[in-house]
Amino acid sequence: MLLLVALCLVCTYKTISAADSGQDSSHTPQLDYSSLALPQQHIPFFLHNNKRLAKLCKEDPLCPFKDALLLKKACWGYEKSCSPEHRFSYPVCTSLDSGWANSIQAAQELFWKQADFGYVRERLSEMKTLCKPLTPGDSSLKCTSHMRFCRAINLYLDLRSPRRGHERKMQNSDIVFCFVELYKEDFLEQGEIGGHCSLNSKALAAEGTHKSPLQSWFAELETYSELDFHPLDDGHCDVIIDRPTVFMKLDAGVNMYHHFCDFVNLYISQHLNNSFSRDINLVMWDTSLYGYGDLFSETWQAFTDYDIIHLKNFDSKRVCFRDVFFSLLPRMRYGLFYNTPLISDCHSEGLFKAFSQHVLYRLGVSQDGPKEGQVRVTLLARSTEYRRIINQQELINALKTVPLFEVKLVDYKYKEMPFLEQIRVTHNSDIFIGMHGAGLTHLLFLPDWAVIFELYNCQDESCYRDLARLRGVHYMTWQKRDKVFPQDKGHHPTLGEHPKFTNYIFDVEELMRLVLLAAEHVTRHPAWRAKQARDEL
Repeated sequence: MLLLVALCLVCTYKTISAADSGQDSSHTPQLDYSSLALPQQHIPFFLHNNKRLAKLCKEDPLCPFKDALLLKKACWGYEKSCSPEHRFSYPVCTSLDSGWANSIQAAQELFWKQADFGYVRERLSEMKTLCKPLTPGDSSLKCTSHMRFCRAINLYLDLRSPRRGHERKMQNSDIVFCFVELYKEDFLEQGEIGGHCSLNSKALAAEGTHKSPLQSWFAELETYSELDFHPLDDGHCDVIIDRPTVFMKLDAGVNMYHHFCDFVNLYISQHLNNSFSRDINLVMWDTSLYGYGDLFSETWQAFTDYDIIHLKNFDSKRVCFRDVFFSLLPRMRYGLFYNTPLISDCHSEGLFKAFSQHVLYRLGVSQDGPKEGQVRVTLLARSTEYRRIINQQELINALKTVPLFEVKLVDYKYKEMPFLEQIRVTHNSDIFIGMHGAGLTHLLFLPDWAVIFELYNCQDESCYRDLARLRGVHYMTWQKRDKVFPQDKGHHPTLGEHPKFTNYIFDVEELMRLVLLAAEHVTRHPAWRAKQARDEL
């Protein structure tokens, strides 16, 4: 059933008759293939998991995916029949960390399970039925361990008496989320959420060990009830939502690092559901009455054709959903990419690269390089109080003395540069330089050959180094501590001295040495050379 639903979601059937169109029906495609809206390199993997669509494409002379059909064994990696040599990618480990694995092969497999499509396979293997349909048309509820991801059919949600919170605190002009109010654990009572199915209440109750606002859906589904009526058929719904719907609990929308934990986990959830349609509702599960500040809202266009819906829009109604999933969450224990434990000295061009390709394609961001005889160097400035580069102009002037470098200084202020334009600049950078901070999350959208240069990590060594390993781009940071000069020891308002709370001067010669090393990596990268060769042809 889910396969048929997925097919209906991703392709719109052409029903125009030959008489209506004025053409021979043999020249009318059987499907609107453009509605797939997937990167060309992802099509073989999608067809592998959608056999019926692949069969229709094979029989349709106008199907544009004939080449993809030739790659019959191509698979993401989480499919049961997928052998390692046909996976989308496989991690590379440059050395062995004996604390994690006893061989390079074991290390690669571990990284694949931790941070690649093996993570999807692990979650799929956990799926269990908590509420079982007894007859056709019944409801159902299936979840992974700890209810980190759930699927529901014919879901009943009674919001006639919502117990909403009213508090949101402000501090230093930044939103400090009061999770107690945003994600109230007593928001729903017995009978207010559920379905007509046979509930295994003991199994449901056993999934509560990760109960926490951004780690599990247990608090929201703890009161899921076995109903004695069919929600959609017995007149118990004030509103029936036919369009497939995704529930999400969101992290901070003003911080790119944290908000992209939302987007990445939504993409992983789409793999779990085998559906990538944009003809879906995205519902923000927030038990407060407040809005949501989102500096990266353009990104939603990669996932839905519609505006984000706040849960409060359904207040005072009994709402029934035909097809729902509860997305993976941004701060799960051992989740992606926040709280991800990673074996050292391994990287991958797998799951996070696929996410990047997916988002870039759907947002219409193209690659204009590599440029012959040039390496595009982008330096990200900061307008914040701390972690500014005091001698920034001196560094820019020095970089511009190298004829090979096309140098750009940018400040990603959302009021001055729209987020889509920010992504375009990032994607068309060969070396991206910036101080430690959420702006370095842009590394997700660098081309494969690029280098992310965290100018100074402020003693937070793993954050963006690990994100670069997840994405599969080369990471560099400042090497000589005696060549960087802090303005002072830092002065956090409560923690005292801290390297993240001051500004820095950098030795120009040392910077040039490192950037030239980065340029050498870029120009020797196989993807750089291959792209240049194709462009020359």
